[in-house]
Amino acid sequence: MATRTAAERREQARVEYDAFLKSCPTNQLLDRISDKWVSLVVAALAAGPMRYSDLGRKIAGVSPKMLTQTLRSLERDGIVTRTVTPSVPVRVDYELTPLGTNLSSLLTAVKDWAELHIEEVNEARERYDTSES
Repeated sequence: MATRTAAERREQARVEYDAFLKSCPTNQLLDRISDKWVSLVVAALAAGPMRYSDLGRKIAGVSPKMLTQTLRSLERDGIVTRTVTPSVPVRVDYELTPLGTNLSSLLTAVKDWAELHIEEVNEARERYDTSES
């Protein structure tokens, strides 16, 4: 049996990923990036770095706790970087990493699709709700 290099083992594992399996890391990643707050944070940061307070104002309805949790998880996943500038008060900026920028095009497209098609979806919901009564 031939010995495989670490790179070959990683490539083999990549081929074997199956997002339909709950235990697969890709399933867990899809769970993370399909979160509403993640989509909105990534879409907001696609325009460039933002301060925490600016993100909170931009994303209506997000609580400070949820925004903090979302930013921490995105930082952990390598999608967002956090930069602290010592000042009074302390300035904290968030920015997409190259990985986050790559993801932002997909999530921004989903956000744009939702904005473009919400009326059609609302009409379909009304038809469905009327037919179910």
